[in-house]
Amino acid sequence: MSVKIIQPGALTTVQDLGRFGYQESGMQPCGVMDQRSYEIANTLVGNYSGEAVLELSLFGGSYQFDSPCILALTGADMSPSLNQKQCPMNRAVRIAAGDTLTFGFAKSGCRTYLAVSGGIDVPPVMGSRSTNLKCRIGGFCGRALQAGDVLPVGRDDSGFEELKNLWYSQPEYSDHVTLRVVEGPQADYFTSSGLDTFYSEAYTVTQESDRMGCRLDGPAITSCHGSDIISDGIVFGSIQITSAGRPIILMADRQTTGGYAKIGTVCTADLPVIAQCQPGAIIHFKKISVEEAQKLLQTAHRT
Repeated sequence: MSVKIIQPGALTTVQDLGRFGYQESGMQPCGVMDQRSYEIANTLVGNYSGEAVLELSLFGGSYQFDSPCILALTGADMSPSLNQKQCPMNRAVRIAAGDTLTFGFAKSGCRTYLAVSGGIDVPPVMGSRSTNLKCRIGGFCGRALQAGDVLPVGRDDSGFEELKNLWYSQPEYSDHVTLRVVEGPQADYFTSSGLDTFYSEAYTVTQESDRMGCRLDGPAITSCHGSDIISDGIVFGSIQITSAGRPIILMADRQTTGGYAKIGTVCTADLPVIAQCQPGAIIHFKKISVEEAQKLLQTAHRT
């Protein structure tokens, strides 16, 4: 059982929850950008959490299946079609041998998740099937997918009858978002006016944004004596301020340490929001406490 890449799209990679336990050696965790959409996709096809999926960015491409399986699509709406007919999102779809799945450009959101029954069955590397593009390991040959690649699929379409009535609502993705932020470990590196600027002004997602970091443009954030620090650890959602005073939100493929001061950290509940922002989206930041961030995550897990 396999899926063949007819056209790969802008950036399509194999991803799971990530490769953990190696950051002390400089190995990034990688993994999916939007964990919520990923978890929903695996649930819809009857997979355990942790199975590998395809992450499609901005433009999806085209894929052909050589045998029956169950498929689910979540995240960004890329106008998917199955054999030139509209393919539903956020529910299980039965695939027959020879079926072709085609995507357009993302109408809303940035990343679509394609899950199949049994997962994308590439060999795990260091405990994960996630693609690390910088180190060229994991996924399929350690790279983004190309036309002609053939990926093994883990399981056929048995169990579809038990899954066919499951569904989720399509999220509404906006190009104007507010990210809730916990104050960072170097917030005192910035002047009062710099902090006011960060929390009151609008920032724009730039074309240079990628899986490593979401680069923002907007008013400069002033520091007391510069934003350089002795490199220390970075987490998914850390917000560094560059020497030019502009924010970078560190994402799934982030480096393990960094030498810019961290003004804040995007709360975990809002990481899927920034993962689905296209270039040009407008970002505002709102300061919250650690306790508020924990409550937001608990609420997100219940929905």
